[in-house]
Amino acid sequence: MKKIMFMAAFAVFGLSNGFAQEAETTYGFEEGGIILEGNLGYNSTNDKNTDIKTSGFTINPKLGYFLTEDFAVGVQANFNSSKREVSGTDVRDNNSFGAGIFGRYYFLDLGKRFKTYTELGLEYSTEKDKINDFKANGFGAGLNLGINYFVTDKIAISFGLADVLSYTSTKADGGKAVSSFDGNINVLNNFFETAQFGLLFKL
Repeated sequence: MKKIMFMAAFAVFGLSNGFAQEAETTYGFEEGGIILEGNLGYNSTNDKNTDIKTSGFTINPKLGYFLTEDFAVGVQANFNSSKREVSGTDVRDNNSFGAGIFGRYYFLDLGKRFKTYTELGLEYSTEKDKINDFKANGFGAGLNLGINYFVTDKIAISFGLADVLSYTSTKADGGKAVSSFDGNINVLNNFFETAQFGLLFKL
């Protein structure tokens, strides 16, 4: 009986100590802080009915600096590569690269670990298809929403929910510019369909 009471007391002490440590831990950002954020993606399909194979990957890193505990500015880049093969013959070998800047504002805390933000980004990009001799340059701007969930005080999972507003302008070699403007009014209903997941590290 004494053994059971001792184990129960030990368990209660362990839980209370864990809660105390959780209460003391601060999740979030501070002025002068630096973050490294990014995500990786890969896809591959092989349709034996049509003998079409596709593959692609993407890398999107960001580096940010906090001017205040709620507002950060930084630089971003992305690289995308995709290939398409039909009946053993390559019909597309496309690579694109983009670089730009962003500003991010954290405006709402959902508990201690969830930090909600809005972000405005500007980016210049280039695209090239080796097989089809296609080249293009473009410019884009976007306003989006996101959430960081802190796993530890230094590491967070990033959820890029959706683009609220976006503008792009692309011009292929020898052609005229093609521009588009999109507004995602239904952002809160379909963000799981467009969400991007990544990791954030406080340096």
